Amino acid sequence: MTFGGSTAARGDEEGPHPTQSLDDTVHQRVRLGILTIAREADRVEFGFLKKQLAVTDGNLSRHLRVLEESGSITLEKGYAGRRPRTWIVLTGEGAQALGAELRALRALVMRLETPRPTSPPHGE
Repeated sequence: MTFGGSTAARGDEEGPHPTQSLDDTVHQRVRLGILTIAREADRVEFGFLKKQLAVTDGNLSRHLRVLEESGSITLEKGYAGRRPRTWIVLTGEGAQALGAELRALRALVMRLETPRPTSPPHGE
């Protein structure tokens, strides 16, 4: 197989390129951060996510809404003392989506770390 006149390292026989398995909802940087942090704990507080991901309230809220609508997280509202709090909880569906994303990323890394077969110089 050739791309733009150069020989490709891997052919179609290996199946689809690993990037085809990346989920646009999960793969976005902030949303991937939310899911991975939520995976590390039973639940995570809004303010902690905001600080860890260095985003504004509005930006984080927008990403949380996308993840909630996709079924990847649930939001729990409550109080810590007298202060209202929002906690983010990873759902089973969210854990599966994160796992699939990590598998796709591992496949991509392995593809790049696997030595390429050497091919003869052009003209031989």
